[in-house]
Formats: sequence, structure tokens, C-alpha cells
Amino acid sequence: MIQTRRDFIRRLIPVTAIPALIGLAPALALAASKKETLSAPDAYTANKDGSVMLIDIRSPSEWADTGVPEGARAITMHDENGPAGFLENIRKAVNGDQSTPIALICARGVRTRWAQRFLTANGFTNVLDVSEGMLGRGSNPGWLKRDLPVSKPPAADQ
Repeated sequence: MIQTRRDFIRRLIPVTAIPALIGLAPALALAASKKETLSAPDAYTANKDGSVMLIDIRSPSEWADTGVPEGARAITMHDENGPAGFLENIRKAVNGDQSTPIALICARGVRTRWAQRFLTANGFTNVLDVSEGMLGRGSNPGWLKRDLPVSKPPAADQ
């Protein structure tokens, strides 16, 4: 018969599991508090102050049409070597440090969500999504309508 709450917990959770559960607490708290998206203005500010590397993953023709966000690296996700080529180019951009904070931007935030998941699955630990993109999404107007600065597109970082 279970007499107290403590007895119930002792019966429910083996003593050997408690250290593992306690060890998970900080990681669970961090994951819950970790921001996965940035607005275009926040991405601009973070890139400008050096706290994040902004990467425009659109195609070279899109860069030519609109320019790229000022200070952003242009690394297309449409690499001729497929996802492996894209992954390698991102790794080169961060000098192999997969904990480097990076923010991804595309046209409307659809491709960046895919790329965020892809990079995270391949060991990157701090990937943010500029979910409104260059052209806007939903009620968020995007980089261009917010009149954030753009630069001429450089040659792709490939």
C-alpha cells in the first residue's frame, strides 16, 4: 500500500533513474527557451553586431532580382552537388564550428525551415530561421518591405 507521495514516487521512478532525470533538466530548460526564429530586423541587428552569421540560401537568380541582405553570406541551398554540397558550403562558412550561431533567410521562410532542420540533423546546434524571409510571410512584411539594406549579390560562396 502506498502511504505517502514520496512512497509513490519511489515506486514509480527507480532510484537509479533519478540522476539521469536530474541531468536532463538543464537541457530540457534550454531547449524550451531556445528561440528558433528571428524577425528580419532582429536578424539584421544580430548580423551587424556579429552575434549571428546571416546566410541567404536562395538561388543566384533570386539574389540577382532583389540583392542579398546587407552583410549576409550568399550560399545557395540549390547546390549542384545537392544537399551534401550545401552542407559542406555551410561548414566552410563557419570554419567547421557547427556551434556558430547562424540565421537562414530565403524568400518567404519555407526553404529556411527545411534547411534549419537539415543542418540541425547534421550536427549544427544554433540555427535560426528568418521566417518572414525577403518577401514577407503572413502579417510579417519581410526584409524588403521593411526597407532593410541589401547589397549587390556576390558570387555564390561555393
